[in-house]
Order: sequence, then C-alpha cells, then structure tokens
Amino acid sequence: MLFIFMGASCTGKTSVANELNKTIQGDIYTGKDYLRFSRNSDEAWGKFKEKLIDVSTKDIDTSIIYVTNEIDHVNELSLIKDAIFIKFTADLETIKTRFSQRMNGNLPDPVAKMLERQSNDWKKVEVDFCLDTSSGVTVKESVNMIRDRFRI
Repeated sequence: MLFIFMGASCTGKTSVANELNKTIQGDIYTGKDYLRFSRNSDEAWGKFKEKLIDVSTKDIDTSIIYVTNEIDHVNELSLIKDAIFIKFTADLETIKTRFSQRMNGNLPDPVAKMLERQSNDWKKVEVDFCLDTSSGVTVKESVNMIRDRFRI
C-alpha cells in the first residue's frame, strides 16, 4: 500500500505515520528523504516516484508512507493509481502554537506568514480522506480512523 500523508507543517502527519507504521510495518519517507536515491535532486525524485508507483501498482508485499508538505510533489503523484491520499489539517492558531514550540516558544513574523500561506494553499487540495488534528483527536484515534476507512 502507498500512503501519501500531506498538509501544512505541524498538522500531525509524522506522528500519525509513525503510529500507523507500527501496524503496517512499511517504510516512511519524509520531506526530502528521496534524495537518498541520487545526488542529483531531479534524478532522485524520478527514482523515488518510480518506487512509489511500483509499490502502488505492482503486487509488492510492502507499504510506504510518504509524508510531505510540498504541494508540487503531491500534484505530481496524484496520477498514481491505488495510492491513498490523506490530508492533515489543523486550525491556524493550533499550527502556530505547535510550530512555536519547535522554536522554543518564539514565532517570528516571517514564519507565521509562511504558515498562513501553507495553510491556505492546502485548503484547495482534493484528497481521499482529510483529518483535522486540531479537533482533539489523538494520534491513535487518527490511526484508527484511517484503518477503518481503508480497511487496514
């Protein structure tokens, strides 16, 4: 199975990926992990996409969770059949609070504006399933919703 976990920063993608992976025992790729495939970023992305397509379309007994906040990557992957696209959202104040915790309680204005842009950009992206992690849903509850929805 191929899962594409996507959304703005600090929406819970990686936390849920790590918890789901305890069940599916697959590989998790986050951010620019695809650069492991080549020193040249275009070549690395091409090889990584091939791997994702293989996992999704061939009868391969493995799973991959790709965690990204890059809309361009998601757009390129949108044609992969049988991939499961899950968008993670949270209200903007929750995202800012979570991000500021990463920065020792400080959230500079340029970072806040970047988070606002990201949040707005992701609203337009169509997916198979959307999880709002600002609604008090725990990581385990999020995983259970995914497992129930996709019969994992």
